[in-house]
Amino acid sequence: MHPRDHLAERGDQPAFIMAGSGRSMSYAELERAANKGAHLLRQCGLQRGDAIAMMVENCPEFFTTYWAAQRCGLFITPIAIHLTAPEAAYIIGNCGARLAVLSAGIGETTRRLVAERAELMPAVQHVFGHNGMQGVADWTEACAPLPGTPIADESQGFQMLYSSGTTGQPKGVKMALPEGPVEGEPPIAPQLAAMWQMGPHTRYLSPAPLYHAAPLHYSTAVQRMGGTVVVMEKFDPAGFLAAIEKYQIMMTQVVPTMFIRLLKLPEAERTAHDLSTLKLVIHAAAPCPVEVKRQMIDWLGPIIYEYYAGSEGNGTALITPQEWLEHPGSVGRPVNCSVHICSDDGSELPQGEVGNIYFESASTFEYLDDAKKTQNSRHPDHPDWSTLGDVGWLDEDGYLFLADRKDFMIITGGVNVYPQEVEHHLVLHDAVTDAAVFGIPDPDFGERVVAVVQLDDMAQTGDALAEVLDAYCRESLSRVKCPRSFHFTDQLPRYENGKLYKKKLREEFLAGLEANA
Repeated sequence: MHPRDHLAERGDQPAFIMAGSGRSMSYAELERAANKGAHLLRQCGLQRGDAIAMMVENCPEFFTTYWAAQRCGLFITPIAIHLTAPEAAYIIGNCGARLAVLSAGIGETTRRLVAERAELMPAVQHVFGHNGMQGVADWTEACAPLPGTPIADESQGFQMLYSSGTTGQPKGVKMALPEGPVEGEPPIAPQLAAMWQMGPHTRYLSPAPLYHAAPLHYSTAVQRMGGTVVVMEKFDPAGFLAAIEKYQIMMTQVVPTMFIRLLKLPEAERTAHDLSTLKLVIHAAAPCPVEVKRQMIDWLGPIIYEYYAGSEGNGTALITPQEWLEHPGSVGRPVNCSVHICSDDGSELPQGEVGNIYFESASTFEYLDDAKKTQNSRHPDHPDWSTLGDVGWLDEDGYLFLADRKDFMIITGGVNVYPQEVEHHLVLHDAVTDAAVFGIPDPDFGERVVAVVQLDDMAQTGDALAEVLDAYCRESLSRVKCPRSFHFTDQLPRYENGKLYKKKLREEFLAGLEANA
């Protein structure tokens, strides 16, 4: 299926609506805009197998550019809008983009990319702008005189996404381009449509950035099936509830930090909106604290589903709300794949033991220009087993539980500490909005556990609150897991995609310690 397949029956139906501004595009309007964009891409010399980079916020132009590139047979790389210009330039160069589309709405990063184009984007031959981007040709204006009919040599393109970079340099996940006509079925979309029964009736709310894998996959899958996507320009909990009511949303996908912010709304605000049309809430991207999810199920009912997967597409685990209530904390059982828990030497571990999580599936991937990282993702003895770098365990019924990212594990006094457990406990405290726990060097224990805590009210910072949080941790956690010190901030580097950029945070923390030594 493809958005153009719905022109005859629902050409006037919105393909998407922006929740804040109300701007929308019908399927007929999206088809014309995408065809015009495809002609522009061909005029610029881009052919099947070439790459395009997009640094565009949640706005209508994201979809018009995406669907133009999709029908040109291009690799499409959306770039996270929180990145600095050098960070974005690395991805633009690494993905081999011959053309870049930048939005003025992102601010300093895109302005610098344009101003220092020769240095930051030397291989990019064409740059276009959206939303008033200065110094480059405007995409919509360049498209305006071009035909609204399909190009003669259409073929399927697909996204080439980059890892979040939470533990190192982002890596491109490259899969083969789909073959066949542009209306054919690409990877992922048919499975999503079947799994969640997407169709013309679907009204899907996307509160997260479209550059992230899940919002992009789900939003475009809904459009392939003829539904309507409602996109929040930026998540805020009250606006999220208002959008569900206003647009009679049936399905949405969130990340656990959104659950936490929703639960911290005043009770009157949480109950002020009619959420009766909402039938399906999906969450992923980061582990969810057990008590947080339990409270969400108590509030919304048994409509909350969870999956565990990555941009690599190497496997998926899925759990229903009913299953979760029987196996709280699990991310589910494997779907169309098998899960193996292995030690560092590759041997499989018994049920209940924590080890490296490997998916065994027919799906293959490679990290662009990084043979070593690709090789490290494979099991030493089974090349068709691959890992996302997480550790966890299986229970007696085959349900998967996540312990943490392998790179985040702390070894203190010879004991393994998984920061995720401590973070999930801390965020339940009334004073805490978010928390990051990591290890720093310690001369006696190898590493010691520290916590950086985000507060809504920075007036609470100080030794008194640190003592309160220390006592709170000791009530439920063993002494070795409890942070040795607490540090406070008004904002952690966690972005709308739910990922916490802990590597960056730890580096900045250690640099601060050295500066004050």
